[in-house]
Amino acid sequence: MTAESKIVPSSPVEGGRLSQAQIRSWRQQGFCLVHGLLPQALLEAAGDHAKAMYPEPGSVEAASMKDFGSRQKLVFPAESTAANQITLHHNLLYAVADLLGIDAMNLRLTQSDVWPKYGREEISTGNYDNAEQRIHCDYPNHMLVHPPPWDAPCAVEMIIYLSDYEGCGGATAVVPRQGEDDPAYPWPIVGTPGVAGLPYINDRDRAESYLQEHLPEVAGFRATNLYEREVLAGYRFGSILFYRHDVWHRGTPIHPGALRVVQNLTFRDVEADWINTLHPGWAWSMYRPDQLMEQLIASATVLQRTVLGFPAPGSRYWNAATLAAVRARFAPWNIDLAPYETALSSESEMSE
Repeated sequence: MTAESKIVPSSPVEGGRLSQAQIRSWRQQGFCLVHGLLPQALLEAAGDHAKAMYPEPGSVEAASMKDFGSRQKLVFPAESTAANQITLHHNLLYAVADLLGIDAMNLRLTQSDVWPKYGREEISTGNYDNAEQRIHCDYPNHMLVHPPPWDAPCAVEMIIYLSDYEGCGGATAVVPRQGEDDPAYPWPIVGTPGVAGLPYINDRDRAESYLQEHLPEVAGFRATNLYEREVLAGYRFGSILFYRHDVWHRGTPIHPGALRVVQNLTFRDVEADWINTLHPGWAWSMYRPDQLMEQLIASATVLQRTVLGFPAPGSRYWNAATLAAVRARFAPWNIDLAPYETALSSESEMSE
């Protein structure tokens, strides 16, 4: 079954939490495409801000953007209140926690960026072109090791679509896993450019041509088990594709002259410290003139702070001295440290 013959529609989210069927799809097939998890007005604000920042489709600057990322323009903490609110939205955090089967306080953010992708007539201009990607897994540039076995996932990736598939194309293609004996998912996952000594080539035609010449058996595996079985995530504005580091997927071309905007995020289990943060680090932004990160930390909920690496209530970091010091650092923004004080007091009473 080819991607052209199979488009997976988004499934609705009820009451702000993923259903058991959606969680099961992610855990078993490797992905789920949902709609309605986040407020529409918030999504529209993030999309409008991003489109105002990025060059117009067809412009010279737009034509030069053939790789990933926002060029640090909208990396968290972004100069977009809406994008930051999406990153730390409780509905999103609880969805990720439900997928991993852990408490949301044990999540850590490792990626948040708002990316543009432009459609053009010429879709293959070099090895690193992302217009039509080779099929791949995302783990190589997220971690220093190999993902653990399938039944022990430790991170959730997601694409939040701030555009509409009907208007711009560019649906993400995914290969659903079909049980533990699925030939598309042998162990280990190494038959892809950029892994186990193979050169990194992002463009589909160039990657598959290289493999056909140097490793025809790998090229045959990919043609039969991956490209022939991929399906398209038929997103709408506001849809979210939750997927995994070890699921096969790829980007497909945008309609010529169109712009697709997405927000890409990754959260890991706190114990999975082999998964790297893709960006410079949240504290790196603390010297920015706008003092955005300080304001964000001060106004965040306990859960939101914790997923950024702020010590949770009950952490060994907290004592009378550190409480006073952190309060002094964030005094201009009236940070509320009551939950941390309460936890510390409870611990003191228990030890008496």
